[in-house]
Amino acid sequence: MSELIITAALTGAEVTKEQQPNLPISPEEIAQVALECYEAGAAIVHVHARLPDGSPTQDLQVYREIKERVEAICPVIFQPSTGGAVWHSAEERLQPVLLDPEMATLSTGTVNFGRDVFSNPQDFVEEAARLMQERGVKPEFEIFETGMIASALYLVRQGLAAEPLHFNFVLGVPGAMPASVRNLSFLVDSIPRGATWTVSGIGRHETTLALAAIAMGGHVRVGFEDNIYLHRGVLAESSAQLVARIARIAREVGREIASPARAREILGLRPKTREMTEKKAEGG
Repeated sequence: MSELIITAALTGAEVTKEQQPNLPISPEEIAQVALECYEAGAAIVHVHARLPDGSPTQDLQVYREIKERVEAICPVIFQPSTGGAVWHSAEERLQPVLLDPEMATLSTGTVNFGRDVFSNPQDFVEEAARLMQERGVKPEFEIFETGMIASALYLVRQGLAAEPLHFNFVLGVPGAMPASVRNLSFLVDSIPRGATWTVSGIGRHETTLALAAIAMGGHVRVGFEDNIYLHRGVLAESSAQLVARIARIAREVGREIASPARAREILGLRPKTREMTEKKAEGG
């Protein structure tokens, strides 16, 4: 069984300071928490940007500052969101991809988010996949419903994505696929051989599904985007505290924790060459 890749989802687009006073907001705060999560065992940091008032933003310059601050202090894989908030336009949502991160998220279908609708029409999905392909960014396919796997595989057939694929199964969002080990097992059985996967259990399901993933050979995402509690009724001090718990449990059952370098190997990330970067900077 390969080492466990832990992703720390630092902010999300919906959690507020009122709900979780320790939520990082500024680029400096987000970078500091990214460092703490790395030190606790995270190889990937999944990032939603925020404005000073705490509202979510997909602004390119805010993401640029976060990315530069994170990369200056730790070697984690920086993974921005292209989901943003439900009201962001397609153009806004794709701005972080222009920074050429190693990975970025890509949701491959429309789904209810409680009373909201997270809209991902096929035209947007293909546009996002094409942009990521052009810029050498590996998509993490965010799967909220079974059909989204079929949509991701369709991108492969259309030449808009290449194997090995990586999936993140987000379970427990109200209106989407419920969080259960049974559903997780079904999703894992539905992806191609050789693909890698992570699970994100929402709220109280975070730890339960993380334990299942550790045993099944998958990978785990934790953090304030998905869950703000350490125990029932007890707020976590930081996303790093949640990362540390998963790392400790995994080690206790004999599963080692992947470093960022090892995670890059497991995920098949391609190094970005100076020639590629310069060509993109010139508009090529």
